[in-house]
Amino acid sequence: MGRADDGSGDPLCTGRSGGCAGVAGAGVPAWLACSVIAVLLLVGSAVAIYLACEWFVNAVEWLGQRLRLGPLAVGTILAAIGTALPESVVTFVAVVFGRTGVERDIGVGAAMGGPLALATIAYAVVGLALLGQRREPAPAEYGDGRRLRRDQVWFLAIFVVKVGLGLVVFAGKSWLGLIFFAVYGVYFWREVSAGRAADHTGDDEGLAPLRIQPRRPVPASWAVVAQTLASLAVIFIASQVFVHSLGTVGPAIGLPATVTALLLSPIATELPETLNALIWVRQGKTSLALANISGSMMIQATVPSGLGLLFTPWRFDAPLIASGVVTMAAIGYLLWALRTRITRARLAVAVLFYLAFAAALTVILS
Repeated sequence: MGRADDGSGDPLCTGRSGGCAGVAGAGVPAWLACSVIAVLLLVGSAVAIYLACEWFVNAVEWLGQRLRLGPLAVGTILAAIGTALPESVVTFVAVVFGRTGVERDIGVGAAMGGPLALATIAYAVVGLALLGQRREPAPAEYGDGRRLRRDQVWFLAIFVVKVGLGLVVFAGKSWLGLIFFAVYGVYFWREVSAGRAADHTGDDEGLAPLRIQPRRPVPASWAVVAQTLASLAVIFIASQVFVHSLGTVGPAIGLPATVTALLLSPIATELPETLNALIWVRQGKTSLALANISGSMMIQATVPSGLGLLFTPWRFDAPLIASGVVTMAAIGYLLWALRTRITRARLAVAVLFYLAFAAALTVILS
């Protein structure tokens, strides 16, 4: 931690090649070499995630057209599952194969931090991106407000239950994790059914040419699947690099491990969803951006929570309780905005809830 740390405990500073110590020159401390490399990896992986997300959203729209799901289901199901799957795998590994309580706690923290970042940072990024445009989008451009409200109500109900379970201990609690998987199954079935029941006339209009077949007005199915899987692989690898690099940079600049885990890591793990939304806003597809965030939140409320309940004691300390309270407050605010009139400014204000959590976490840890 800080200058007194030689970096020997950091994954970037170990390994067969000697890690950062192997590249540190004469008079250059190993911790400094580690920090420089971590920052370079942080920036490089963020750029890689953004570029891969551009290829992913391009491919997933064509995939939705092939599956006749409808544009909103592309955001709530296909894009959400694609970008949430890597971090769900990380949670699975942490809670199932973690050898220590600390490692399992990382999985529980991810299950709570992900929804918080989506409900605050991701929605705020959409609002800020829209503020950069010259005009306020018409209400219809935000998509189906009733559908978005319904998704947020679903999320809030599930989230209240999962936070409540973190406050109590009783026999058989772990098996309730299966209910969370079942709830997502119901949501998935509902979204797919609604998407297939919609009118898909002209679904391919306005779709950009597939990146790997730019000269074909209608790309081959194999190309759509190949680009989707390849871009997801890059997102997965780059996301892991980003998270691990952040874990190095945080302590190097003096941040406690708890702050890095609960405050910064959720932003890192939800970066693909946030960048997907940003790209769709830039393309004028705000409804898809909001649907992607909404669908991702449903996954984060159920799948990681189910894993946490099955494989950990699922007991919350003060920081986790604070994250749950702030998340619920943020969703309550979004429901109010959706019920009255959603605007780009109201979306941007959601970031204040994340700042409130940062302040609360500082007080708790002091």
